[in-house]
Amino acid sequence: MTTFKLLATAAMGLESIVADEVKELGYETKTDNGKVFFEGEERDIAKANLWLRTADRVKIIAGEFSAYTFDELFERTKAIEWEKFLPVDANFPVQGKSVKSKLYSVPDCQSIVKKAIVERLKKAYHRNSFLDESGPRFKIEVSILKDKVQLSIDTSGAGLHKRGYRLDQGEAPLKETLAAALVKLSRWTPDRPFIDPFCGSGTIAIEAAMIGQNIAPGYNREFDSEHWPWMKEEMWEEVRNEAEELANYDQPLDILGTDIDHRMVKIAEANALEAGFGDLIQFQQRQLKDFTAHGENGVVVGNPPYGERIGEIEEIEEMIGDMGRIFAKYPSWSVYMLSSMPRFETLYGQPATKKRKLFNGFIRTDLFQFWGERPKNK
Repeated sequence: MTTFKLLATAAMGLESIVADEVKELGYETKTDNGKVFFEGEERDIAKANLWLRTADRVKIIAGEFSAYTFDELFERTKAIEWEKFLPVDANFPVQGKSVKSKLYSVPDCQSIVKKAIVERLKKAYHRNSFLDESGPRFKIEVSILKDKVQLSIDTSGAGLHKRGYRLDQGEAPLKETLAAALVKLSRWTPDRPFIDPFCGSGTIAIEAAMIGQNIAPGYNREFDSEHWPWMKEEMWEEVRNEAEELANYDQPLDILGTDIDHRMVKIAEANALEAGFGDLIQFQQRQLKDFTAHGENGVVVGNPPYGERIGEIEEIEEMIGDMGRIFAKYPSWSVYMLSSMPRFETLYGQPATKKRKLFNGFIRTDLFQFWGERPKNK
């Protein structure tokens, strides 16, 4: 079996969460900005795609080298054994990026990498004419940072946030991968109540349910690498069967999502039904001022509106003040709020136990964490 150098890409601020997930799957990791490296075989590629909740993509590192001229880029790309990855009919679009490098023209870099791979494959497969490219897709990326070239092949296809359950969404949807990261950061366990008071299309609540029942987030979707000839169909079936056995569908859940907009509540219910949680997650139309919670040691996770995108800043500031007063009534509960508001703690009326910088798309935010009182020993 071939061992590959693999890369799980991560949104800024989520590298350690993705690394923890990769370690939980049994791999050693090395972390860089937006990247978590690990090694694995074909089966591990399938496993990582199926199970990683917070990563964006899983890629194979095909080659790494320095290049200062287009000739060097061409020759060193051509020297890679691309025939080990790509069949003769492979469809291989090339995308690229270049930062602080002598080879700064991205279109030229893409074109040269493409030509080099074509030349390599023509020789390997004894072809004189152009390649067909009618077969499975192998998305290749040339990434150049300070003259260091990394050539990778995307095994995922659509980003890993595309779970397949989101039928509709609101104006400012939270990516499923970030929603899962918020749940992970809250350290919530399925024996505790969970509430999202700004549920929107239900993403945070649905991701919590998937975590609570240990359901593989990629179970119900396809990946580009499923169609590669050397990634056997039986192997994918085995990995999916293992995931099915590990799921705990009998785990009871106490998850509630509320939103002021009745239309969003309907969308959330439809998405939860599509995800298989129609009877397990409760959704209600409710204003924040009507917030109530039962039980002890629960968790509130939310992504309230930001001033940049929805609503008026004054209204949001007032709502944050309401939040602080309302949640203070539940001292054993922990609260995790993702917000771009710089005065959040002042408005909330309490300093956060901990803050974590995260990016919601291109918006710089903080996850404000207010930890509840520890349960008293009986």
